[in-house]
Formats: sequence, structure tokens, C-alpha cells
Amino acid sequence: MQTRIKEFRAKRALTQAELADLVGVRRETIVFLEAGKYNPSLRLAHQVAKELGTTIDTLFIFGDEGHYTVTEE
Repeated sequence: MQTRIKEFRAKRALTQAELADLVGVRRETIVFLEAGKYNPSLRLAHQVAKELGTTIDTLFIFGDEGHYTVTEE
């Protein structure tokens, strides 16, 4: 799984710790999410997307969906 969490987090000027606090997880969870080493629950994926002002589909690339195109939002 690939994610765009780091990209969207940077747009919001949030640290990993700040995002973790906003969604109620440990900073390490955000680290693993950004690295694609942790598949979040639907609830966590929704919370992260909501805090970053985007959608789950934009934030997470699951499986063999290939490449994504960066768009301005």
C-alpha cells in the first residue's frame, strides 16, 4: 500500500505527532502508515483523510492500482 499522508500532512504543516494526536493514535502509527507498513482500519483511514482535508481514495493507494497523479486540491 502506498499513501500520500506525508504530502498532505506537509501541506497542513503538521508533524507526525500532531496528526497522531488529532486522530487519537501514537506517532509510531503515523510513521508506519506513511511508510505503507500498516493497513489502517476504515475508521482510522477516514479520520486521517478528514483531518488532512481529503478523501480516503486520494490518500491511500491499495494493491496494484499503479501510479497516481498528483492534483491540486
